[in-house]
Amino acid sequence: MSSLCMVLGVSAQNSHTVVKGDNPYNIAKKYGITVDELLKLNPKYKDGKLAIGDVVTVRAEKHTAPASKPAVTEKVKSSSVGQVGRIILQPKQTIYGITKQYRISETDLRKLNPELDSHMKIGDEIALPLESIKKYGGEQQVAPAAVVTKSAETHTETPAAVTTSAEGEAYVIQSKDNYYRITKQFGISQQELFALNPGLEEKGLKPGETIRVKKSNTDAAVVSEPANPKTKIDSGSEKASTATVTSIVDDYVTYTVQQGDTVFSIVNKFGVSIDELIALNPELSKGLKTGMVLKIKKQDPAYVKKSGDALSVVLMLPFGYSTNETQYRSMALDFLTGAKLAIERNASGGQKLDIKIVDSGNEASFKNSMTQINPENTDLIIGPFFKSNVIDVLDFTRNQKIPVVAPFANSPELYNYSNLIIVETNDQTYADKIVEEVKSVYSDQKIYVVADSKKEIANYIKGGLEKAVKNPNIIIVNSPSEIQLDKNMMTGQSAPVIAILASDNDAAGEAFANKTIALSKEVQGMKAFSMYYSPVFEKKVDELSQASLVYLMDRKINAEGSFEKEILAAYKSKYCKTPPKYAIVGFDVVNDMLTRENKKGEIFKQMNKVQTQLATKFEFVKSKANGAYVNTGYRVIRLVP
Repeated sequence: MSSLCMVLGVSAQNSHTVVKGDNPYNIAKKYGITVDELLKLNPKYKDGKLAIGDVVTVRAEKHTAPASKPAVTEKVKSSSVGQVGRIILQPKQTIYGITKQYRISETDLRKLNPELDSHMKIGDEIALPLESIKKYGGEQQVAPAAVVTKSAETHTETPAAVTTSAEGEAYVIQSKDNYYRITKQFGISQQELFALNPGLEEKGLKPGETIRVKKSNTDAAVVSEPANPKTKIDSGSEKASTATVTSIVDDYVTYTVQQGDTVFSIVNKFGVSIDELIALNPELSKGLKTGMVLKIKKQDPAYVKKSGDALSVVLMLPFGYSTNETQYRSMALDFLTGAKLAIERNASGGQKLDIKIVDSGNEASFKNSMTQINPENTDLIIGPFFKSNVIDVLDFTRNQKIPVVAPFANSPELYNYSNLIIVETNDQTYADKIVEEVKSVYSDQKIYVVADSKKEIANYIKGGLEKAVKNPNIIIVNSPSEIQLDKNMMTGQSAPVIAILASDNDAAGEAFANKTIALSKEVQGMKAFSMYYSPVFEKKVDELSQASLVYLMDRKINAEGSFEKEILAAYKSKYCKTPPKYAIVGFDVVNDMLTRENKKGEIFKQMNKVQTQLATKFEFVKSKANGAYVNTGYRVIRLVP
């Protein structure tokens, strides 16, 4: 009976006053909640540091016996902003769009959704003030009360045995040695080093002791090296970190606790939750001790964040200062101004960033520039601009699988790299869209395709149309002057045709515009399409609209959009001019990549989101099962009579 009274007494409490000996573990255990839940309820104590007398909020309504938790219906909660409800995230909704629609600051939105960056997928639930949902939600889908079931997952697997030959060259450990130095010096992996020296992982490197460092010649089973080794070197002080991570079984890796480690530094380093860590390591409830070997839930093998809670981003731009070449300097400087605006925007929103700018120089000096990159502590590389340099960077980072963003390079030979993000939309994507557009208006007209000198794209469009429409009559011509109106065989009158421009030459664009304008004045129903933008299209909008011109652009600013107005005003305020072409590219690329990142550096988990930045639409698809992400986004411009 007295035990029941104690339970009921605890359940009635909404807060807890910290007393001597309290820590997040025993408080969470006392109230039957997880440590993660406790810290989410008390964001000011997210580092886990509690002082005697502090008052923390506890979730009393979820308390039952710690051993098991029944399903609980989640009710609408209250907060400093009043009652809280939830919406279901719809396609194209972004953090910025939500703040504007629901009249809530990004700071308040993040307070209500501590894991916001990792919960922005279509179908995810977002917490918002209930009053705002009712007032501004419109047709927005609202989440019903959810049934939440939690269970602790524990792993009791026995570490897989590693068998290998004990033969190997002997080496005496020096005072400044660490695992990274030794493995690089002798050309072996960390796992091979541990296999040659059983027990080394647990006890660490001790100066004066002898270890074996020669690769084994046996074919016995050896644990394979993970894609993302976690050993880190403090390059500034030459102090070796003996933190080690080794693949043991399919579900987790191990980490040896070092002096100065805390639970919170470990979860930040490996991107796991405290509850996941405790589930695999129940002994943590008794405290963290140096030398402990912890099991860590294995991360996505494609990429795991290297260290700390700040994203380490490298921008590789061809300034040419080291080689005194100015060919691309203006382009790089403009790109940087847009990138800086995006960086400052995301940093002001709470994102922690560590930005490094590297002069990628020219083709000859490029490999020198890569020495400025530490692949063991880099989360994202944006650039370089040119295809051969991109391949060099991909080869340089192949062991770490660091996400690499190519702003301009797009070539089929790049599609095999799974950690590459290609921004530039290729010609084939544009050609497919033109075929789709023509198909939608086709009614037995003759079709003219104006080709460039290579005629590859023109032939591709012709092939696509021959499959897409009935009774196609398609003529490829070298010049817009060859486009002629058709003749009705019965009446002898002129009939409209469809004209397609498949050349990005501005002179061809000018001639194409003039020809289609002339033909549209002779007969109604003329239809014109262009794969590429030409400056003349904006100069002769009214006349070209009579030919119902449809053209595609990789970048187009919607000058009436509120987001676009905000960015343009911010750029003009900062640089006293409107952003030039490459500044727009710099902002769009960097802002898009940073908004896809979360604090764990898991950019590849966010690549399914379709986002439009200042001028560029980003819609990434995998080029193949294990290939690069390629942007297939474009802007369609339709001129209506």
